[in-house]
Amino acid sequence: MEILQAESIYTIIVAIITVLGSAGAWRYYEKKAEAKRDEDNFMKYDCRERIAKLEALLERSSDEKDDMRDKILVLTEEIAELRVKVNFLEAENRRLLEKR
Repeated sequence: MEILQAESIYTIIVAIITVLGSAGAWRYYEKKAEAKRDEDNFMKYDCRERIAKLEALLERSSDEKDDMRDKILVLTEEIAELRVKVNFLEAENRRLLEKR
C-alpha cells in the first residue's frame, strides 16, 4: 500500500511540475508571439509613414514638374517672338544698309 501511495505522490508531483511547466511554456510562447505581432505592427506603421512621405514627395515633385513645363512653354513662346524680332531687325538693317 505504501508503494502505491508513494507512486501516487510521485505521479501527483510529476503532474504538478508538468502543468506548471506547460503554463510557463505557454506564457513564453504567448509573449514571443505578442512580441512578433508588435514588431510586425511597428513595421506596418513605419512603412505607412514612409509611404505617406514618399507620396507627398511625389506629389510635390509632380507639381514642380508641371510648373517647370509651364515655364518652358512660356520661354519657348518668348524665344519664338525674339526670333521673329531678330529676323525683322536683320531685314530692316539690310534694307537701311542698301539705301545708303
